[in-house]
Amino acid sequence: MAVELDQPVADFQAQATSGQTVSLSDLKGRQVVLYFYPKDSTPGCTTEGQGFRDQHEAFKAANTEIFGVSRDGLKSHENFKCKQAFPFELISDKDEALCQLFDVIKLKKLYGKEYMGVDRSTFLIDKDGVLRQQWRGVKVPGHVDAVLEQARALNNA
Repeated sequence: MAVELDQPVADFQAQATSGQTVSLSDLKGRQVVLYFYPKDSTPGCTTEGQGFRDQHEAFKAANTEIFGVSRDGLKSHENFKCKQAFPFELISDKDEALCQLFDVIKLKKLYGKEYMGVDRSTFLIDKDGVLRQQWRGVKVPGHVDAVLEQARALNNA
């Protein structure tokens, strides 16, 4: 079942960079931003990741952990993270378990060809594991600032 606003997010475990296993239950007490993106090292995904990187300290000050999520493998993620100096982990969702939980796989079109791909989306989960905000069909410019603003407001609530 897909996530719903103001409802608890089902616990999950996922493999991430730096040899980590990320589990929502282990993050209780901290806010979590999961941003789903289509592909490592592509222009939009790089720009979005750099935005989260550049605001990382501000997110930390708002008691918020950031995780990037895509269907790329860990080797690709490690290269992308290293090349862009991301201070946060990237989750590999090759089996699409998280993509399905957050309902981000959508029919997309590129050069007239249809395919199933990741819809750029971001989710803000509160310190108790409840989904408080979601952004779907994200356009990169200004997005990170909007997420940070909501993370600060939620942290101060």
